[in-house]
Parts: sequence; C-alpha cells; structure tokens
Amino acid sequence: MKRLFTTLAAAAAVALTAGSVKADGELFIYNWTEYTPPDLVAKFEAETGITVSVDTYDSNETLLAKLQAGATGYDLVVPSQNFVPILANEGLIQKVAVHELPNYKHYKERWKFPAWDPEQEYTAPWQWGTTSFAYHKDLYSGKGESLEEFFNPSEELRGRLSTFQTPDEVVSLASIYLDMEFCSEDPKEMKKIQDLLMNQKDYIVAYNSETMSDLIASGEALMTNHWNGYARLGRLAGAPVVYAYPKEGVVGWFDSLVVPTSAKNVENARKFMNFIMDPVNMAMLSENQGYGDAIKGTAQYYSDELKSAPEVNPPSDVPVRFATTCSPKAQSLIDKVWTKVMQ
Repeated sequence: MKRLFTTLAAAAAVALTAGSVKADGELFIYNWTEYTPPDLVAKFEAETGITVSVDTYDSNETLLAKLQAGATGYDLVVPSQNFVPILANEGLIQKVAVHELPNYKHYKERWKFPAWDPEQEYTAPWQWGTTSFAYHKDLYSGKGESLEEFFNPSEELRGRLSTFQTPDEVVSLASIYLDMEFCSEDPKEMKKIQDLLMNQKDYIVAYNSETMSDLIASGEALMTNHWNGYARLGRLAGAPVVYAYPKEGVVGWFDSLVVPTSAKNVENARKFMNFIMDPVNMAMLSENQGYGDAIKGTAQYYSDELKSAPEVNPPSDVPVRFATTCSPKAQSLIDKVWTKVMQ
C-alpha cells in the first residue's frame, strides 16, 4: 500500500540539518507489516547516522515464536501490551530504563507506568488503537452496528468473510460478543467461543492478517477483521472500506518498542526509543498510521484529515476493552480452540 505523504512529513524533512549529532552503527527493527514509515526511518538515519533495517511479521504470536526459537539480530520489536509480560517473564526482552530517557517527559500521564510494564523499564510507546471488523461500503447491505454481523453472518457473506489468522484478537472480540471476560479459564465458556468460530467458518474465504483492505477492494471479501488505522490507510488508498464500531464494543491494544535480550545495538535502540517520544516524530508516525499515540503535544502537527478520520474518532458510547495477558491455563484453552478451528 502506498504510504500517505503529508505536509508534516515534508516539514520534518526540511527540518533535518547537517549539524545534527551523528552516531555510527546499525539498528535492526522487527515490526508489524507496513507499520514502520520510511520517512520516519529516514529522518532518524539523517539525524543520527545510524543505518536502520526493518523486517516484518503479521502477529504477536509470530513474534513470540520467533524469539522463543532463539532468533537473534533484532534490536527492537513491537509487541502488544498483553504479550509484554510474556516476553519479560521468559527473559526474551531486557530492561533499558525507558523512564530515564530525555523525551520521556513528553509521555502522557494516562499511559505512564502501565500494568504491563509498571516500572517503565522495558517499553517505549509506538501506537495504540482498536480491533474490530470492516466491510465493503458498496456491496455489503449491513451497517456494521453489531458484532452479530461478524460472528453470525448473513448469507451474502458466505465465502466472502475474512478473519485474522491468529487467535489473540479474534477470541477477544468473540468474548466481547458473548459478554465474557477475557482469558476465561472455564472450558464451558471456551466451548461457546469454539462453537461460534466453527459456525462462522462456513463463511470464511481467508484467514488473513496482512491484506485485509485489498480483499475488500477486490470484492473477494465483503467483510474482514481489521485494525482502525490500517482501515483508514485502505480507505485513503481508494478501497471501499468502512471500519465498524459495533455497539457491544471493540478490542483495545497498545503496541510498544522493546529491546530483545539478544540485541547487539542496545544504545542505538534507546536512541530510537527517545527519538519516537519527540512530539514531532510521534506525530509523523500517527499521521502515517492513523492510530492513537501516548505523547503530549502531537495533535498540533496532525492534518485536518487525521483529526476528523472516522476510524480514529470512535463513537463515545462504544466500549473499548483492552486485552490482558492470559494465564497459562487460559492460553492453553485458547490454543485448543484455535487448533480446532484451523483443522
């Protein structure tokens, strides 16, 4: 998907000067697909002299499996909040005293010392947003008003519905629909989620976490799981995508920069963490991605389009429920449900 060029990005490019402090070295980032704006990377490289390389993944589960398998060579990765404690408890990420970085002063009070990193030793902010579903505005007859449309689809969606290919957010969204707490340890409750997803399976055209807007644009799918900012990018690129805020609620998430234990360029990673906490730089990221941020003073740099984007400005009466880290017992049940669904 072509990235959105903005007046903000242009202004930031002009602001780069030859007198910027230089630092030799490299930085290797492992991030979600289409989640690292090239202009932002170029600005960091110009200001520091550090060469940045970016690899991508499609889910928290993929990231976790990669690090558990002993992957080395990455200096920064970007897990969601419910995966940070897992990575920390397994010794896969290291403490880097984020709260001591100079630009930490810009952190919004709401997000400081969060439950998933109470000492702010591991995480620097990336983006936060919501997970729901989106639909084809011209070909789908519904209005995205309820999760009923997604989990008990109408006949027009048979063979034209797409969900994410990993269970984390799908199961959380199903829990909202069934009015259950996240991370249930009750096999009977998880059986209800399994039955729901198995019934939905008859309508699925693809399990996909990367090209959701493309599926809608082509007409192959009329409805897909989606993230709010990613849906906005699809709409701006011309896809007939409408992001739904169903009355039952949506899943909230907060993605953070963390440093793997195996990182070779820790100080360069900390430089990037500090860099992204500058309001101008965080605004560039939010403008590009269309998600919320945790830094004070960014809104003054937003375009009018971003300020009014429907994906970024949810109705005030729609609940946003942030996913939590599941216990081993709850995660085992989730894995069993998903294994059954994937058979």
